[in-house]
Amino acid sequence: METPPASQTELQPELQTDPSASSGASSASPIIAATGLIAPVWHTVLVVAFLLSIAGLSAWKGAASPVGNVGERTRLLNYTVVFVWEWLTVGLIAWGLRLRGHGIRDLVGGSWPDGGAILSDIGIAALFLIGSDMILGLIRLALGATPPPAVLNLLPEGPLESVVWVVIAATAGFCEETIFRGYLQKQFTRMTRNTAAGVVLQAVIFGACHGYQGVKYIIIIGVYGGLFGILAVKRSSLRPGMITHFMQDGLVGLVTRALLKRVQAG
Repeated sequence: METPPASQTELQPELQTDPSASSGASSASPIIAATGLIAPVWHTVLVVAFLLSIAGLSAWKGAASPVGNVGERTRLLNYTVVFVWEWLTVGLIAWGLRLRGHGIRDLVGGSWPDGGAILSDIGIAALFLIGSDMILGLIRLALGATPPPAVLNLLPEGPLESVVWVVIAATAGFCEETIFRGYLQKQFTRMTRNTAAGVVLQAVIFGACHGYQGVKYIIIIGVYGGLFGILAVKRSSLRPGMITHFMQDGLVGLVTRALLKRVQAG
């Protein structure tokens, strides 16, 4: 995948100042300007502290959420806790953006004016999923990493858990891309005045937030976050990344569970 544009002090096209807004047109929707922070610094510190505190508790418990002990009786509870804390984080981010006159839509970027645009983003997401999984597969081989029990235990069992799993995957696709590639990446880019730095910093935090999977997978997931960050910069939109994230967590998760059952049955 190509590196970010040569001029790393600029962000995506959707972050440019809206001409009509500068002329005082009241009907113009808020658009994040290409300079200046998208939220107060203290707010970003609060968001990062919240993310890392949840991640720390989850790593301590050895599960995807502070509930810990993922099993038949607690799997749905873990799903629920993940759902709640991810949406709480998005709400916290929306509040911080509002302090500067912005909204979540400004972070997402892009548009779907017709079916062709939707299909285009789906196609890009599918290609990105294949390419990134090939890269991550090589890294897994190099590190000798195998899926940790905390991940395998989290996979759904039965119809109800499978349905909830898909809902959680959709939540992760929207919320995590909004949190990491939307808010943190743009904010860190403004703070450092460097696009590459913004991509790397959010990727480091993204990996750290999966600490319950162990050191090797923190590295792997951090690289994955970096690839998502580059995709967001290149496409000037979070939409393809959101679709890929949903495919990875949802569809791949269900397929993995099915394969594991077949292996166990054999």
